[in-house]
Amino acid sequence: MNRFMEKLSLQLAEHYYASMVVSTRHLPELQEDIEGSLKQGLLDEDFFQERLAWFKFKVPESLPEAQSLIVVAVPRPQSQAVFTWNGRSQALILPPTYTAYDETTKKVQVLLAEILEREGYKVASTALPLKLLSVRSGFAEYGRNNISYVSGMGSFLQLVAAYSDMPCEKDQWREAKMMKSCQECQLCRQACPTGAIPSDRFLLRAERCIVYHNERKGDIPFPEWMDPAWHNCVVGCLHCQRVCPHNRSFLQWIGEREEFTEKETELLLEGASRDRLSTETLRKLKNLSLIDYLDKLPRNLGVFFRKDVR
Repeated sequence: MNRFMEKLSLQLAEHYYASMVVSTRHLPELQEDIEGSLKQGLLDEDFFQERLAWFKFKVPESLPEAQSLIVVAVPRPQSQAVFTWNGRSQALILPPTYTAYDETTKKVQVLLAEILEREGYKVASTALPLKLLSVRSGFAEYGRNNISYVSGMGSFLQLVAAYSDMPCEKDQWREAKMMKSCQECQLCRQACPTGAIPSDRFLLRAERCIVYHNERKGDIPFPEWMDPAWHNCVVGCLHCQRVCPHNRSFLQWIGEREEFTEKETELLLEGASRDRLSTETLRKLKNLSLIDYLDKLPRNLGVFFRKDVR
């Protein structure tokens, strides 16, 4: 690691961020990892088209001289939303990264730009598979649940990456691997109610993951095989992360918290448009970054408040 890369790492560590720099020459390998899984039939075609087809494995036109990728892990808490309907309150969690995702990304990118510009370098945003990139970069590892873990953060983190024209002559690129502690541990697989974490292969059966289904467009119902009792978050899922020993210290870490009245909850269950919601309701939704999930809330909240919703 050259002296500036070391300096960059230390400056990011002052913000409690972990980081790694790797060369852009590895972009074809990232692409092969993703597209190869599809060609081998390990990825569901619908899942790939919906969630992975947007990746771009070439340096951006805005920074054609990019030589390096800076990967940053930011510690992130859960958020909590309390909904009340028919006299019953339900506290629901949003997993790390759902709240203030874009704001966190921008904050890190601005910080990187400030640090690098002082040294005469530029940065540009990426459209890459960040979990895979972080693991192959050498500072994160996969859990059996296919989520990336960073030492000292568990999986309660958000990943951000940026291109830079900063040189990267040497890096720690490696094959993706699972944490040693996962070898004999089956807790996440046993906790997953949908069978998304298989015993016969490492790659997640993403088409069975609760996250995939409750992030889909709101007019797409949950599949018939999915028991409403399996749901545990407003959006996303925490079954596998809650039982992981690496996350034990972070389970009570909750950042933003908002409470929705019975009237507010009723409107959200009805699928009310923004213009029918009060300024206060919109503030709460924005604070939890749920405003873009309005179309999904009737379906997602319905499993907690309506027995007939699947």
